[in-house]
Amino acid sequence: MNDFTAIDFETANYKGFSICQIGLVRVENNEVVKTINQLICPPGNYYISRFIDIHGITPEHTAAAPTFEEVWGHIKKYIEDQVLVAHNASFDCSCLKQVLAYYDLAEVKYERQCTYKIYKKGLSKICEEQGIQLNHHDALSDAMACAELYKRYLNK
Repeated sequence: MNDFTAIDFETANYKGFSICQIGLVRVENNEVVKTINQLICPPGNYYISRFIDIHGITPEHTAAAPTFEEVWGHIKKYIEDQVLVAHNASFDCSCLKQVLAYYDLAEVKYERQCTYKIYKKGLSKICEEQGIQLNHHDALSDAMACAELYKRYLNK
């Protein structure tokens, strides 16, 4: 079965729980069936300028956004007991673990897959080589690219 969820988190600072954007792509039977592009208000809406320079998200963008705790109920079903794919999955899975702990939410089980480990190249480079459109460090664009890379890997 080729069902999986591709995910990408952008963070506001060095803390993994400081998620400020979630990009999520659900693939079932090799087709994208759901996308989520959600700004998140990180704890204290605290950003470091270096991170703003990377993704362009500012405290003004997320001041009125929901917290991760408020969004979790909507995305949990796409993660729990699913194949979860990310590019550099150790980062995204660490963020997920940290944010769940921060909000005292139960950890969930999933099967982790990493397109960085599969392709052994950075996301920008592999997308350029594979002709995949990418607006790097936009969470949904990164998750869409990751989903496409994983679909290509599964269909080899």
